[in-house]
Amino acid sequence: MITFIGEYTAKLDDKGRLVFPSAFKSLLSSDADQRFVIKKNMFLNCLDMFTFAEWERQSAEVYSKLNIFNKKHAAFWDRYTRERDIVIPDARLGRLSIQKNLLDSIGVTKEVVFAGKDFKIQIWDKDSYKAAALSDDEFLEIADELSQQR
Repeated sequence: MITFIGEYTAKLDDKGRLVFPSAFKSLLSSDADQRFVIKKNMFLNCLDMFTFAEWERQSAEVYSKLNIFNKKHAAFWDRYTRERDIVIPDARLGRLSIQKNLLDSIGVTKEVVFAGKDFKIQIWDKDSYKAAALSDDEFLEIADELSQQR
């Protein structure tokens, strides 16, 4: 499994494309599947970007926990599989063409942040990324709550 670490900014070009960070692109072997699945994050105002293999692994895990004959489970699966796209960085410059509706859904106008989150990459509007950061006190409060749940 690939581990994505780091934060990189990119600007939308005139055609609405973004240049995929070279540091992330270099993690992909040249003979590997270059496809990514991009999906709207349900909890944060960002897009999640998974290698195709990681997306297959995770969605199979989710699906295995569902009963497709249960109406709520079927509705969950339907919603889970909406608002997503497959993208491939172009071979020459690594540009990505992400559906406009996905970029609009997180408020992207000009600049984005590609944030490596280990097994996935998050794509944020640059201003939203800064605004969403937890303060040290908020982070420590959540860490304390989580440690008490164990």
